[in-house]
Amino acid sequence: MSAPENTPHAESPFKGKTGLIRIWNALRYSLAGLRAAILHEDAFRQECLLAAILIPAAFFVPTNGIGKALLIGSTLLVLVVELLNSAIEATVDRVSLERHQLAKRAKDIGSAAVLIALVNLAAVWALVLLG
Repeated sequence: MSAPENTPHAESPFKGKTGLIRIWNALRYSLAGLRAAILHEDAFRQECLLAAILIPAAFFVPTNGIGKALLIGSTLLVLVVELLNSAIEATVDRVSLERHQLAKRAKDIGSAAVLIALVNLAAVWALVLLG
């Protein structure tokens, strides 16, 4: 039994699709999110350019499949974290453009997550390349 609509635990009216319709809708929403990130997020575009260079380069690195997977995975992780950071920033800005300590904290923490993903990228590439 689902919660009544006026309770804090009410489900979104967008929930409830199943099967192929859900998969199709999820794909459409995901592509719309990628398009929005490319159109509106400079950092995401820069990281996509980096990924467009590093992912093909990973196939030419003289390492085994696990090494190549680590190189590609660490590169894709940067994109994932940047998308999440951009979503946090957009949500915070949607709530209010007013300067607030909690809004700054949320944005700074998201930015720190991107930094850690980039440090991870550099560390993985260095370790795989240098053995």
